[in-house]
Amino acid sequence: MIHVAQSAKERIQELKSSAHVTQDHFVRVSVTSGGCSGLSYNLDFDDEIVPNDQVFEDNGVKVVTDLKSFLYLFDSTLEFSGGLDGKGFHFVNPNASRSCGCGESFAV
Repeated sequence: MIHVAQSAKERIQELKSSAHVTQDHFVRVSVTSGGCSGLSYNLDFDDEIVPNDQVFEDNGVKVVTDLKSFLYLFDSTLEFSGGLDGKGFHFVNPNASRSCGCGESFAV
């Protein structure tokens, strides 16, 4: 499961509205090599599910990830933090052994 905090849900709804995407669009999350800690999170809107995608819905938000990324994201929570010291979207990931200061990359 990938969880979605209320703060992330509200920001996703705002972005969907301003980006003029349809209700068929969902949040696609993936993990790629890169970043200062070795692995980076990627978020985007998508409307196509491909074979082996893992599909979750939490807090009214549909989240889709590929199987390989899900191994890194299992039981993570997507959050959003705004304000002067906010990081934007970030994951609380129990699988990460360390993460960088910006919260955009991690290691397992």
